[in-house]
Amino acid sequence: MKKYNTYKDSGVQWIGEIPKKWEIKRLKLLGDIIPSNVDKKTKEGERKVELCNYVDVYKNDFITDDIKFMKASASDVQIEKLTLRKFDVIATKDSEDPKDIGVPALVKSDFDNVVCGYHLTLVRCNENVLNGNYFYWVIRSEGSSQYFYTVARGITRYAIGSNVFKNINVPLPESLEEQTQIANYLNHKTAQLDTLIAKKEQLINLLQEERTAMINQAVTKGLDPNVRMKDSGMEWLGEIPEHWERKKLKHIFDSRNSIRVPLSSEERGKMESKTYDYYGASGVIDKVEDYLFDEELILIGEDGANLLTRSKRLAFIANGKYWVNNHAHIIKPKKGNIYYLCELLEMLDYSIWVTGSAQPKLTQEALMSIQLFEPSVSEQNEIYEFINLESQRMNSLISKTQQEINLLKEYKTALISEVVTGKVDVREDVLN
Repeated sequence: MKKYNTYKDSGVQWIGEIPKKWEIKRLKLLGDIIPSNVDKKTKEGERKVELCNYVDVYKNDFITDDIKFMKASASDVQIEKLTLRKFDVIATKDSEDPKDIGVPALVKSDFDNVVCGYHLTLVRCNENVLNGNYFYWVIRSEGSSQYFYTVARGITRYAIGSNVFKNINVPLPESLEEQTQIANYLNHKTAQLDTLIAKKEQLINLLQEERTAMINQAVTKGLDPNVRMKDSGMEWLGEIPEHWERKKLKHIFDSRNSIRVPLSSEERGKMESKTYDYYGASGVIDKVEDYLFDEELILIGEDGANLLTRSKRLAFIANGKYWVNNHAHIIKPKKGNIYYLCELLEMLDYSIWVTGSAQPKLTQEALMSIQLFEPSVSEQNEIYEFINLESQRMNSLISKTQQEINLLKEYKTALISEVVTGKVDVREDVLN
């Protein structure tokens, strides 16, 4: 990409060199910095408003009227100062993670009744010297993010004050026209990159869905498309191969629940040599100094929301030396391919057998009474070999696509930083 003709030292480490005709100015000289104290409550005597809150800013690059704002109230003074205008930049000013400080969003149009909410700071640029759209990209740059991260203060919750915003250094191009050109270039280029990233993320979702469908088909229908089928007797399952046996889970697996032992976080915290995996309902949650098991076993979550939401695997294999608490069922196949059987258990809909609403629970009695089917061991081995090969192929495609996404995101981050600090000259690209 083309560079400017001459450069000079900006005097700011994260900015580095800037074009000779650019300046560095503190934000306090370029606009108003207004921290918000409008909370989520509706108070008597105040006017009802819509509230642009922390989540609206954190999850959206741009604030538009497509967002469903929450209802609140604000005083006349707050409404006058904090009603959103086109090209306002809103940024997070406190968070539990210092990396989430200074996350910005650009207001894309004027709003009649939407105000900036608590935990946020509104920056209203002086339109005679600073284009709000351009400033949005400055604050989006990696250097600005690092600046906010460095100056954030706190222990369990981190925050920055108004002075931090006021004193941030802004690389200022020679003219408002150039600022507009840079902003337009980044609007266009990042939108192209975001579209490409979204398409690749959609491809990953499709591959993951295809992989899940492939596994479910293989473990419940087998690999022979011409095999004779029979009614499984289970509405959620439909037909299964005629020669597969139907059994209760307790006839296919032995329970090892009697061996598991819970350890409190206080007990685990006192341990000095934490060597072995400590399993809970959804996988490894800690390390401990001793172990209960030294064999491959299947664990199934006993309680928790994951029984219904299935946001994580519910059935998984533990191996090596490890400890299991009382939030996971432990079962061992009487015979057969443990990997095939684990995939079979993972595809079951356990909500039928779950009790409790506030704290969903799958009891041992309910688990062991579930009706399953059991192909021969040789067929289990064939099915798992097929699943393993196909999963490797799909996982390779998913991994490659994820790497491409990561590279695109890295390029986008680098591009923003290079453009707003003048390392590249994009003016001709805008005009063309």
